Amino acid sequence: MINLTEFHNYVSDNQPNICQVAVIKKGKEIINDTWNGYKKDDTVHTMSVTKSIVSLLVGIAMEQGLIGSVDDYVLDYFPGYKIKRGEKTIQKATLKHLLTMTAPYKYKSEPWSKICVQDDWSIAALDFLGGRRGITGEFRYTTLGIHILTGIIAATSKMATADFANQYLFGPLAIAPRKIYVAPDAEAHKAFTVGKEPKGNIWFSDNKGVGAAGYGLCLSAEEMSKIGLLCLKKGVFNNKRIVPEKWLAESTTACLHCGEKFRDMKYGYLWWIIDESEGSYAAIGNSGNVIYVNPKKELVVAVSGYFKPAVFDRIDFIKGQIEGKMED
Repeated sequence: MINLTEFHNYVSDNQPNICQVAVIKKGKEIINDTWNGYKKDDTVHTMSVTKSIVSLLVGIAMEQGLIGSVDDYVLDYFPGYKIKRGEKTIQKATLKHLLTMTAPYKYKSEPWSKICVQDDWSIAALDFLGGRRGITGEFRYTTLGIHILTGIIAATSKMATADFANQYLFGPLAIAPRKIYVAPDAEAHKAFTVGKEPKGNIWFSDNKGVGAAGYGLCLSAEEMSKIGLLCLKKGVFNNKRIVPEKWLAESTTACLHCGEKFRDMKYGYLWWIIDESEGSYAAIGNSGNVIYVNPKKELVVAVSGYFKPAVFDRIDFIKGQIEGKMED
């Protein structure tokens, strides 16, 4: 078994930006520890862990009939959108392209300064969807482009993203409600993104109340572990169905191989597939924020960390220092 004192000291010495670790094994809490002055209920900006939460919300919206199918065309949900002259690709883009990071875009690097200064980021992101290359099926990881997904949820539910999540996901998991946070200027946006202090119960959003789909959600490791446990239990929490089992199975099945740049991992619907033989998968965000789920070992690990760019070893840390040292 893991020696909790040794584990705490190892993290302090070797993983300096970790704030919290929560581990559940076979329904039992094994670790719930903190570092760097954080308390258990403090939250961090989970970065791209947000993407996997949005995947859950898409599944919930689909179950409610707000979204028809992953094969629906994106523009079906934006009937008033004016297609740019000469554009022939955006019309063919589907929700599945967004969910699997195979949507085509008209930029080489993400246009933060052109999207994040707009009132409606969904429309601003649509302006960059498509392009001359057509639908190639190429994996193209994006943070801003998938804002279209939360825009669709907001448009069909007529609810702010945070409110939809509070009612249908966070509330049933006994996670405190998230509030909308809109940065007043670029400086505040940067401070939110790179700040190391606890964030509060917020979801970074555009001026329309649409939560950023690729980043921006603030959670504690304990809250992330509840989400992981929900996934481990195939969408059920405390005997209540929250996410459709079929959606979870589909979302966490590998759709494509992502190559060496992404450590040869595979990708589902906004979830990283870690080991197909064990069925393990994860939500992974910059700074080493992770929700790791291993159904075969009935294991959930959640790690939160303050901003530290390009932390790529967190799955190795989980496998080596937690999963690898556990005994039944």
